[in-house]
Amino acid sequence: MAENSLLTKLLGLNDKYASLSEQLSSPDVMSDMKKYIQLNREYKELAPVIQAGAEYKRLIENYELAKDIIANEKDEDLKEMAKAELAEMEPKIPEMEQQIKILLIPADPQDSKNAIVEIRGGAGGDEAAIFAGDLFRMYTKYIDSKGWKMEISSHSDGAAGGYKEIIFKVTGENVYGTLKYESGVHRVQRVPQTETQGRVQTSAASVAVLPEAEEFDIELDMNDIRKDTYCASGPGGQCVNTTYSAVRLTHIPSGIVVQCQDQKSQLKNFDKALEELRTRLYNLEYQKYMDAIAAQRKTLVSTGDRSAKIRTYNYPQSRMTDHRIGYTMYNLPVFMDGDIQDCIDQLIIAENAERLKAAGE
Repeated sequence: MAENSLLTKLLGLNDKYASLSEQLSSPDVMSDMKKYIQLNREYKELAPVIQAGAEYKRLIENYELAKDIIANEKDEDLKEMAKAELAEMEPKIPEMEQQIKILLIPADPQDSKNAIVEIRGGAGGDEAAIFAGDLFRMYTKYIDSKGWKMEISSHSDGAAGGYKEIIFKVTGENVYGTLKYESGVHRVQRVPQTETQGRVQTSAASVAVLPEAEEFDIELDMNDIRKDTYCASGPGGQCVNTTYSAVRLTHIPSGIVVQCQDQKSQLKNFDKALEELRTRLYNLEYQKYMDAIAAQRKTLVSTGDRSAKIRTYNYPQSRMTDHRIGYTMYNLPVFMDGDIQDCIDQLIIAENAERLKAAGE
């Protein structure tokens, strides 16, 4: 067993955890918001490791105590009790060691962030837009089940229903770390509502999940941003369509354009558009990071290639298949109703195995 080296590593992290706690209560750190946020994130990420380490230490101590009783105790009843405890503890040790090894691998620093999600209808015309709407409903149900919050930034309705494009923000705990597995092309096979001959057709929608940039991640120079206002379109009453509440921001150096017309207030739309612009600029750099990881790990689950086909939703067979890990389930209505956690769990398990392999464990 590798308990000694593992315990040594965990004890060293206890010192770091105590140091972070002390720094977070320091007036100098509390007055520097950027540093405080960074240290607080490190502190929160380290907490599960410290807790697992304490449980592991207790387990090892009890294991060694039981072995000592068996070797040295004369009372047969005590020895029998120790043997029973030993038999119970032995399988737990390698399981806990595996969990701790995964916890010790540095997490993606983006995982704890909120997320910006974009769904776009792809090949398939009206049916692709309808399917994009179905995916949006699926994610809405899932987000509700997690207790997260969602805000729509912008959307473009499909002619026959659904969305040509819809962009929304999801806030909550570990949102990006969970939803990042949804990035890619989602393919649907079914008889479209627009099909009169009853033929099964294939269409697709793309999903992109981006970690939301926080205020301290990107420093924006407002001189580099051109702001345009215009009348919002769509439902919302007289004030929406007659006042210049919608906002379009153009980042001149990069050419990135974002817009928001979801709120009645121009100021609120500006704030949301600025938030999205910050995220898009941040993700230009983040994509380089993802590409670098993808080059190192051939079987990466959360791939940087957002054009990769990740899932097929086959309605005639009531089947959903995730092609990255070969996961298949045959209750598609339940999956489309937001019950997607088991698939995400399997993806997380697969990626953890890949991360352990890459770390040489």
